[in-house]
Amino acid sequence: MASRPGILTDWPWKPLGSFKYIILAPWVIHSGYSLFVKKEWDSVQISLLPFLFWRLLHSQIWISLSRYRTAKGNRIVDKGIEFEQVDRERGWDDQILLNVILYYLINSLMSRAKNLPIWRTDGVILTMLLHAGPVEFLYYWLHRALHHHFLYSRYHSHHHSSIVTEPITSVIHPFAEHLAYFTLFAIPQLTIVFTGTASLVALAGYITYIDLMNNLGHCNFEIIPKWFFSIFPPLKYLMYTPTYHSLHHTQFRTNYSLFMPIYDYMYGTMDKTTDTLYEDSLKRQEDSPDVVYLTHLTTPESIYHLRLGFASLASRPHSSEWYLWIMWPVTLCSMMLTWIYPRTFVLERHLLNKLKLQTWAIPKYSIQYSLDWQNESINSLIEKSILEAEQKGVKVLSLGLLNQGEKLNSYGGLYVHRHPKLKVRVVDGSSLSVAVVLNSIPKGTDQVLFRGNLTKVAYAVVFALCQRGIKVVAVNGDEHAKLKKSFGGKFESNLVLSKSYSEKIWLVGDGLNDEQIKAIKGTLFIPFSPFPPKKLRKDCLYHCTPAMGTPKSLENVDSCENWLPRRVLSAWRVAGIVHALEGWNEHECGYNMFNVEKVWEASLRHGFQPIMVPSQSKF
Repeated sequence: MASRPGILTDWPWKPLGSFKYIILAPWVIHSGYSLFVKKEWDSVQISLLPFLFWRLLHSQIWISLSRYRTAKGNRIVDKGIEFEQVDRERGWDDQILLNVILYYLINSLMSRAKNLPIWRTDGVILTMLLHAGPVEFLYYWLHRALHHHFLYSRYHSHHHSSIVTEPITSVIHPFAEHLAYFTLFAIPQLTIVFTGTASLVALAGYITYIDLMNNLGHCNFEIIPKWFFSIFPPLKYLMYTPTYHSLHHTQFRTNYSLFMPIYDYMYGTMDKTTDTLYEDSLKRQEDSPDVVYLTHLTTPESIYHLRLGFASLASRPHSSEWYLWIMWPVTLCSMMLTWIYPRTFVLERHLLNKLKLQTWAIPKYSIQYSLDWQNESINSLIEKSILEAEQKGVKVLSLGLLNQGEKLNSYGGLYVHRHPKLKVRVVDGSSLSVAVVLNSIPKGTDQVLFRGNLTKVAYAVVFALCQRGIKVVAVNGDEHAKLKKSFGGKFESNLVLSKSYSEKIWLVGDGLNDEQIKAIKGTLFIPFSPFPPKKLRKDCLYHCTPAMGTPKSLENVDSCENWLPRRVLSAWRVAGIVHALEGWNEHECGYNMFNVEKVWEASLRHGFQPIMVPSQSKF
């Protein structure tokens, strides 16, 4: 929002929220009626729908590419993006909706705008000339006017709230400002319509050009090679670069031109550091992280919830969205890509004080981890990631989700056994996960019910509770027998086999079935596994999976980790960060475990915070 919002700041359909696409109903109904009832074929009306999807896809490609490249490094402005910016830029598709509505109205009111041919050379040339002349010239002076304190505080400051830009930052403006831009860009389009030289390619190509250059200028990584300007030196006056426009967002009073810097050269507003920053940006290398968190895809739809996917979905806990079924062709293509090109990719990066953090993702889905014939392939990817981290000088690599299964790799011990001279420390995070679960149990609890698959964390949690004098009730005979055997004759009296289901605290893991229906009202379910249980009871409370709130000093946090709330990281991920902060030289993987209290105290000392039980949660 602008610092002092003026008139027509908000978009008219803002109250509709996520239902804003309903405003296209008149166009859809009218087009359908004309086509199927009146049998009238209008090339422009028919083209609007595919063009709408093309613009959305075009922008999304730039969003994903930008987030991928800036996560790896090569950033022009080396600062982070936070949730505030993501929320502010959530409505990036508003300008696409506005354009569709205005094109529909123009097409309906102007006979010359109907049934346009696919191509006309004279119209394309006229569009290019009118953009290079009147549009670029008028935009330059409009832009300078928007930086006058009166208009800046009421309108343009909203756009400049984003110092670190993303492609979609380019279209984040108040409604009135977008109307001004549309009027400006309408000059070439209306001219070719009135002169009878308009064509579908001229109109669609011009808007695609504007989208392309807008996204390019705000992507925050330099993509234009130096040789590009060496071939034709005057091109530097006719085409800007991401570096050129990034300076406008950091310096404010320079580089006002739209896409052609010639007017900044003419009127003396070209930033003097433009060329130097451009060359420096091209030389920047990829980041060398200190800590890597190795995760994987969960469901086929999880690609949309990744930071590289839909920013609006990534910025809130993972949940199923009904409209994603429309994306099934893209989902299928992504699944095919993981099969054809199975390579670990960089997902996001953070900065904690001076510690550089990255998240890498293995292109495997949760269901594949349950298939024995996939084990070799998954282990190969994990091992390659560890060796790549070794080459990059990474200090700690922590294994997330199912990358540390006992049957898969003995909780990560397999890799340390194969490579005993590893300098990168492999962490499975089990000790901190145990500590988080133990500290999630409300004070005064004297009895808990245990149910779920037995894992390294499960054994340690149950033993610690029994050691503290808390009775643990197992409802499964096999689980009870295995737990009792692991105790070695110690504290066995606190491990009970019963099927009363009367306990108000349940420790649950993978393998929990419909037994939830047997729980009494008000039961608190506390997971000890990375995956949350299905919430079958509305009259019960569900704690999040083992996780901790992040310190305020953690930068560039603009997405949620799977199903966790904002600024909350899984215990397995936090464990790797704490391991590096403490400078511990030992591996924490295999069947060995660190001192639980020691790890817990270290995490608190570094600013990580425990998550409160649901009834007291602030998230």
